[in-house]
Amino acid sequence: MEGTAGLLQFERQAWGRGCKRVAGVDEAGRGPLAGPVVAAAVIFPQAFIEQEEHRLFDTLTDSKQLTANQRDRFFELLVNSPEVEIGIGFGDVPEIDEINILCATHRSMNRCLHHLAALPEYALVDGLPVPNLPCPSLAIIKGDARSLSIAAASVIAKVTRDRWMTDLDHRHPEYGFVRHKGYGTAAHIQALLKYGAMQEHRRSFRPVRDIEAIRGRMHHADKPANAFLNSKLQNPNSKE
Repeated sequence: MEGTAGLLQFERQAWGRGCKRVAGVDEAGRGPLAGPVVAAAVIFPQAFIEQEEHRLFDTLTDSKQLTANQRDRFFELLVNSPEVEIGIGFGDVPEIDEINILCATHRSMNRCLHHLAALPEYALVDGLPVPNLPCPSLAIIKGDARSLSIAAASVIAKVTRDRWMTDLDHRHPEYGFVRHKGYGTAAHIQALLKYGAMQEHRRSFRPVRDIEAIRGRMHHADKPANAFLNSKLQNPNSKE
């Protein structure tokens, strides 16, 4: 298993301490202006991943380094492998707006661990330490490129969220979610200016708040002109 061996360093350290169920944890969607934050936890049994004869996961790495087709391929391999255990947790927009994106991300990470078949004995978490997880954990900077379990979790979280945003696009195509997945692209900003924020936009995020304020001022400024036009339509013979 030369391809995956270099990404099993942290897993092997935990296995060597007697932890059999070691979960990789990562999230997707902290930065977008719309939609949920999604966290995933993935457990590879040691015997399975070290002996996996078909080398299916040799090129698995940080989801940001994979193409959309590669992410979809690994997603299907992971969810259809009976040996691989997966848990997913969501932080929705009302929660994000109520407690802030960082706390909502931490809660979604907690949820994904609880959504495994049983709690793991140890968790490898991408990035900075996460408080109040239900098991001991190790935070690994750039862990999605250094741990196979975290890389797998990054793919599950990213594809799950992308598909959620694609479904949202089917219901609200005017915002272009299928293209930008809720991130603050120029096209998304233009759509927000034109159509305003919908319920899946994060009003706790400054760009959304600023655009709503701009639209409010524009609407207020238009009121006198609209009132004048309405009066002319109702009284076409008026000399005012």
